[in-house]
Amino acid sequence: MKNAAFLVLLALALAVSSCGTRTPTTTVETTTSGSWEAQLIGGTEQASLLNFVTQFTLTNVNGVSEPITVTGFAFINAESCFVSAENEAGTASLNSNSSNQVTGSMTYTITSGSPAGNVLTLTTSPSGGISGTSTGAPGTILTLSNGVVWGNWTLTGPCTSGLTQPVQGTFIMCQNAPTCTVP
Repeated sequence: MKNAAFLVLLALALAVSSCGTRTPTTTVETTTSGSWEAQLIGGTEQASLLNFVTQFTLTNVNGVSEPITVTGFAFINAESCFVSAENEAGTASLNSNSSNQVTGSMTYTITSGSPAGNVLTLTTSPSGGISGTSTGAPGTILTLSNGVVWGNWTLTGPCTSGLTQPVQGTFIMCQNAPTCTVP
């Protein structure tokens, strides 16, 4: 009986002592919101006029790619490729380091409703990125500010058949500012 009680107490002591020896996981959450103005560079004719302003939110955990929640969108000069009822969607990942610098990647797609089938895609892959600074204390949700997104854009769909090539180029998207520079 004493041996059984001793073994039960020993097992209980081992179980309790191992509870505090795990290394806690570090969760870094970075969020962004506000207005972003995109300037498309390159392209010809209507494809060069597709600058826009968008509002979206994103909460990103540990740099994993997450969907963007678009809360507002307007072309500055859409011409006939995007007359009405466009649909915007995207994904992004944000990584904040100990120096409060943010890096990451993004894909943002606008699909036309009328005329149907035109798609404008902005992506940071392979030669772009996200840059900015994060604010917040360790263990809290960090907030991206002074954000800049840059990369390549491509226009596909029926609208491109009447356009002189190219229907692609580069872009820069600025957080809460009409202009910014690629870092």
